[in-house]
Amino acid sequence: MDRERFILEPVNENKFVRMLQVAFGILCLLVAIVWLVMNLSTYKSTGTIWITIIFLTGFSYYQIVSGLGWATKFIEYEKSEVILKANSLLPLKKINTSEIDRIDIYPLSIMFFLKSGKRSVLRFGINYTEIISPVKTGTEKFARINSIPLEYKQETL
Repeated sequence: MDRERFILEPVNENKFVRMLQVAFGILCLLVAIVWLVMNLSTYKSTGTIWITIIFLTGFSYYQIVSGLGWATKFIEYEKSEVILKANSLLPLKKINTSEIDRIDIYPLSIMFFLKSGKRSVLRFGINYTEIISPVKTGTEKFARINSIPLEYKQETL
């Protein structure tokens, strides 16, 4: 099986916008550092200032990571593993095919049940529905090639 990669969200490929994101992230980080230095020197730090500094630092991190293209959500099927980045800010997961017990496909999610008893879930959003069908087809192909049990299920409340 060749490498199949599915991007799970619309991606901004405009380099100018991405450079602006990185620049804005760096600017926010600098503002957070300046606020931190100014408030530590005055000894009048309050909870509101710390919340502001934490927010600016987190926002700057997201802007920089997003501008560099590291926040793109995707799923990638290779012959011996599944690479899953289901969250923009969390690191990606690599799952070897030997670790996968079975795969359940729901209308808006795919669950990988591992032999260790854990599971990894890929949830689709309802904003970018064009990708759901190709990902399900790629998952079927991956399961068939690697002899992994696959089942379609309906979600119930």
